Amino acid sequence: MGFNLAPILVKQRLSLNDLWGRVLAVDANNMLYQFLALIRMSDGKPFTDAEGHVTSHLIGLVFRTTRLLAEYNIRPVFVFDGKPPAQKMLTLKERNLARSKARREYESAIDRGDYATAWSKAVRMDSLTQEMIGDAKRVLSLLGIPVVQAPQEGEAQAAHMARREDVWAANSRDYDAVLFGAPRLIRYLTISGQEYLPNKGTSRPLIPELIDLQKMLATLQITLEQLVDLAVLVGTDFNTGVRGVGPKTALKLIGKYGALESLPTEIKDKLPQNFQEVRTLFSHPQVTNNYDLRFSEAEEKGLVQFLCVERGFAVDKVHVVIQRMRLFGAREASNLSAWLNPR
Repeated sequence: MGFNLAPILVKQRLSLNDLWGRVLAVDANNMLYQFLALIRMSDGKPFTDAEGHVTSHLIGLVFRTTRLLAEYNIRPVFVFDGKPPAQKMLTLKERNLARSKARREYESAIDRGDYATAWSKAVRMDSLTQEMIGDAKRVLSLLGIPVVQAPQEGEAQAAHMARREDVWAANSRDYDAVLFGAPRLIRYLTISGQEYLPNKGTSRPLIPELIDLQKMLATLQITLEQLVDLAVLVGTDFNTGVRGVGPKTALKLIGKYGALESLPTEIKDKLPQNFQEVRTLFSHPQVTNNYDLRFSEAEEKGLVQFLCVERGFAVDKVHVVIQRMRLFGAREASNLSAWLNPR
């Protein structure tokens, strides 16, 4: 889940129309997990094709992305995670244990006919497979939407692209892109405007929000390096935090003492032994400049073949997707013509 920035968050609420024409580097794995968790049948099982291939993540990816392009001219480029850093292995192990527990609870709820509880457990029990990721990359390529493969963390790569101004902002539900130095982070890039809360069994409204790094640092009166130290105190995907220290307390400590090395002994002794490594992971992540962010024309026959023939999508639904991409393509052609032939 990354670093919890919410209690000290400085944000600006937006509408999707405020993002018209913006290119966003999307944390693809993060988004696909959201679709996999929430797009499910009434008993909590994910949608699949006739041969058992999971399609829940493709449903969300295809229909939301094309609507963002056609109706809001929001241009997402999808950044996929590479090999995780060694420091993240403990977090990944804990996530796998949590998924296994959720699956056991799901199966128990199904056995007793408690479908509401089963659904709430189902949203946490599945993980992305290489096949699912491969399907997502394939459909994005068929749509003509850029795909970027990160060497390691997708959020680090998205932040790098935003710092180079190749994209306007990073996009993720998590806050880690900020720690990687993304000048802007967009959260809640959603059309439905609702998020299901499995712990409470209810939904809450979601409104797109912008986190401007420099404005936030100025408001909190800290530097980016100090924000990373603050995160180390609270806990990140790469380290456990200091017990009892939340974001507000960490902000006070860093504001008073300046850096982890200057903290009182009783707190400094509780810091993770790898805190210098964690700093380096955020300040000098593995990223690449080898990417192409140009959109291309959708391969309509390929989309029908893959989505309808191979993955069981309804033909009329895929035609909606194709029409959206045609609308986006026509707008692109019109913009190019106006640029080449100014009046």
